Amino acid sequence: MKNPILPLICSLTMAPAILSAQNHPTVPDEGEVKIIFDAGKPDEKVYDAFIENAPKRFNEPGVPRFAIKGKDNKFYLGIGGYIKGVGLFDWGNPIHNPNDFTTADIPFDTPKGDGGLIQGSFGQSTIFVNFVALPGTKNKVGAYISGKFTGPGNAFCLNHAYITYRGLTVGHTSSLFEDGAAAPPTIDSEGPCGLVGATNNLINYQQSFSSRIKGGIGIELPDPSITTAAGTRTVTQRIPDIPAYIQYSWDNGSGWLRLSAIMRNTQYRDLIKDKNRNVTGWGVQLSGSSALGTTPLRAYYQAAYGRGIGGYIQDLAGLGLDLSPKAGQEGHLESVKAWGGYAGLQYTFSPKVFASVSYSHSRAYAPRYMDGSTPWDEQYKYAQYVSANVFYTIIPGLQCGVEYLYGRRVNMDGASRHDNRINTMLQFSF
Repeated sequence: MKNPILPLICSLTMAPAILSAQNHPTVPDEGEVKIIFDAGKPDEKVYDAFIENAPKRFNEPGVPRFAIKGKDNKFYLGIGGYIKGVGLFDWGNPIHNPNDFTTADIPFDTPKGDGGLIQGSFGQSTIFVNFVALPGTKNKVGAYISGKFTGPGNAFCLNHAYITYRGLTVGHTSSLFEDGAAAPPTIDSEGPCGLVGATNNLINYQQSFSSRIKGGIGIELPDPSITTAAGTRTVTQRIPDIPAYIQYSWDNGSGWLRLSAIMRNTQYRDLIKDKNRNVTGWGVQLSGSSALGTTPLRAYYQAAYGRGIGGYIQDLAGLGLDLSPKAGQEGHLESVKAWGGYAGLQYTFSPKVFASVSYSHSRAYAPRYMDGSTPWDEQYKYAQYVSANVFYTIIPGLQCGVEYLYGRRVNMDGASRHDNRINTMLQFSF
């Protein structure tokens, strides 16, 4: 199937891009990277280049402590990461995952006597390579790859692997529908239940139109999650998702408001009519972050709504809430209405100490059905997520933190369970 977006992207890449980076607010605007074989002199231009080329979400590293700078500044190469140890205690209905506090995973069958759980992990420890060639020119090329040890048995898992050139990004990274820099800081690797967060194989193009306005459009390989019923089955997908956004910034880019949208076409098999069917899904999102006046207080915010976008909302991903059975029509599925959002505040006491609180809510509206791969009464209805934390930088590169988390999941039949967690962290970045 010929995609009309591809010619547009190709034509846009012929023009020079002046895209400016959108950093997470916890990342300093200025910093130092000591250059190997250069008497240890720090170079802020190297710092800026690495930040621009890195993912934007909190907990995603981008700047190494040391780097190699090529002759005549023709390239910068940084290899870094962090060792992150967490120790935690759950009570209520414990989630058996020390890395991600996923409210959708709160168990409903906790045996008596198992209401408390102590856990620990170094799986969130991360390694990355950040490479920038021809910095400061219109032909600048970036490459980035990173991963964590969160697989079975602490196996290495790829997080990001992409190449950038003139505003074009090709690879495996965060969806263009996601505003990663607007995510509030948490020790919890996943973060708010209602946050739009997905990592896809993609091609996207981003461009600054002025010092305040930028936008982007892309194509991404879909990974839908479907609840099937008798007379239906899943099929391989052949139509990409199309996300886009427009963003307005102020205060030299430290405050912004982003309007995002996505169009999806999800296919399934109607076994009654022996044919494939398409269901069109769509979503919109408003997100951003900004300082509140001249105080050291900062706000984070996001609200997303749509049909068939469950896979893009963190808590709903993998629950079969992109499509579900259509009541009274055997062989038919329909897109599920869903929304997710959060609001957070961060207070910076000093360059070494900051604290944050956030609240998040996500909800799906799967219509009642009689027959499905997940029983309707056990299907996810909504969840709540609360976090409160403090981060302290002991010395440059060494940070600790403590966090309280609360999560609650409610099913369609009204049954609910909750979990509480105290999370502690010690992290060394290199």
